[in-house]
Amino acid sequence: MPEIHEARRERLRESIRAADIDAALITNLVNVRYLTGFTGSNAALLLTADARTSGVLLATDGRYVNQAGAQAPDVELVVERACAVALANRADKLRVRRLGFESHHVTVDLHGQLGGQAELVSLGPVVEELRTVKDEIEISALREAAAIADAALAEILEGLVMGRTERHVARELERRMLDKGAEAPAFETIVAAGENSAVPHHRPTDRRIAYGDLLKIDFGARVAGYHSDMTRTFVVGSEPASWQVELYDLVFAAQRAGREALTPGVEIAAVDAAARSVIEAAGSGPHFPHGLGHGVGLQIHEAPLIAATATGRLRALTPVTIEPGVYLDGVGGIRIEDTLVVRDAADGGPELLTVTTKELLVLD
Repeated sequence: MPEIHEARRERLRESIRAADIDAALITNLVNVRYLTGFTGSNAALLLTADARTSGVLLATDGRYVNQAGAQAPDVELVVERACAVALANRADKLRVRRLGFESHHVTVDLHGQLGGQAELVSLGPVVEELRTVKDEIEISALREAAAIADAALAEILEGLVMGRTERHVARELERRMLDKGAEAPAFETIVAAGENSAVPHHRPTDRRIAYGDLLKIDFGARVAGYHSDMTRTFVVGSEPASWQVELYDLVFAAQRAGREALTPGVEIAAVDAAARSVIEAAGSGPHFPHGLGHGVGLQIHEAPLIAATATGRLRALTPVTIEPGVYLDGVGGIRIEDTLVVRDAADGGPELLTVTTKELLVLD
């Protein structure tokens, strides 16, 4: 897809030209992939502000020559082990006056090796900011990843979970996502039963799922590098207890409020507040200890962070999660999470990618 990568690079060129930067040195591998399509484990990218001045150089080592040629056929390849240093030297030869670098990624040692004729200027997370707004190719990959996760969970829910260990259910869910075409799980699957469900990021253990447990499952699939994210909470084996229903209804109401607040131009902190205020009004604010959500894409956690401390506004075509939770230490917790794409009201409002029901289901 050379055209889509060139379009992304041109957006970066606009940013560096506006900052009076002659060229950008990109060392974050995720950002290199975003701008070129190259997925190797050693690479850097030099992008000049003027496309006519050598344009774009991709550096990698000899292991990846064929891969780079196939994945990034529209860029000039530089074969060097020390990718960033090699491109900084090229910048000198191109008479780059001000060289932007990813200061949030470059180590102090590497920074010392980049010294040359050019003035080194911090780019900041400019590429990450560009990545927040997705093109339709990216959204299509996210949509497919979410569909795979939904289908895999549906199969798990058809089988027996009572008596299984958390670890067994997690591995079964991951296996089914792979069988359905995921290249990998989006992250380590969380399966948390009973009192473990009160731990927001519990890691699965050999604890067996028992009658009356709350069962929290947080998982996702990765397709073409793009990550989906979904959490559902169930009750196992018996009709829910009254406290479980009340807690679930509270989290569901908060999650709905957060989803409904997703509109282009809204203050990000206001989205968090829309959901958090529901939980706080019920007196459970202290039991909701994390942000409401985050962006997703080539990484499972991307900008923007949706939290009370967030700044800025949401933009259309930004995929985010909405995932409020209430956790009662030693008792149990509930989280409900979806991945959605922010869209204008004229386009139908936020697009829900994770479509598994949010009813409180009882599992066998």
